[in-house]
Amino acid sequence: MKKNEERSDNRKKKHMMKRNISRLGGSGLSLEAFANAKSKNKQYNPALIKKQREFYKNAKNVNKFKKLLKQQNQQNGRSSGQEHDQDANETDKYKDKSERRRRKNSAFSLEELYRKQHEEKEKERMEREAVLRVRKEEREQAETRRKAVREKMLKKTRRGQPVMKYRIEHLLETIQGSTKIAAGSES
Repeated sequence: MKKNEERSDNRKKKHMMKRNISRLGGSGLSLEAFANAKSKNKQYNPALIKKQREFYKNAKNVNKFKKLLKQQNQQNGRSSGQEHDQDANETDKYKDKSERRRRKNSAFSLEELYRKQHEEKEKERMEREAVLRVRKEEREQAETRRKAVREKMLKKTRRGQPVMKYRIEHLLETIQGSTKIAAGSES
């Protein structure tokens, strides 16, 4: 009896395991694959992207500066090491001063740039709103005209016949409008 019960328990467990595996879509990830998947950072991080961009930009500027120094040295034809060291020290001094000025100027210019961009965006927004407002007013006017015409066209006499007065007026207006357009295109 005990053996039969154990067998049925084992069968149930195996059956449950198979059901879970099929429900979950397979046997799952290995420990190694799981660790690798967790260790990779796949998320979008704008701060990190900005840092990397800034780093590459700075490296590019340093390379340009070095190339410029090389070109200046070649043009001047300096060959002694002392002059080069002295020149490098002088450029460092000037670089520090110019950096300070640039930082002050760049902060000021960035502020101005921000203000200008903000004003331009504000102007564009106001223009867009004005255009939208005009369109909306035109649409409302056209809608009220259509409603009025529709009401007139649907009016009926006491006996249920359409009132011909409004229909004839409408036809006359359309004919006059088409003749005006035709006369305007001829001249």
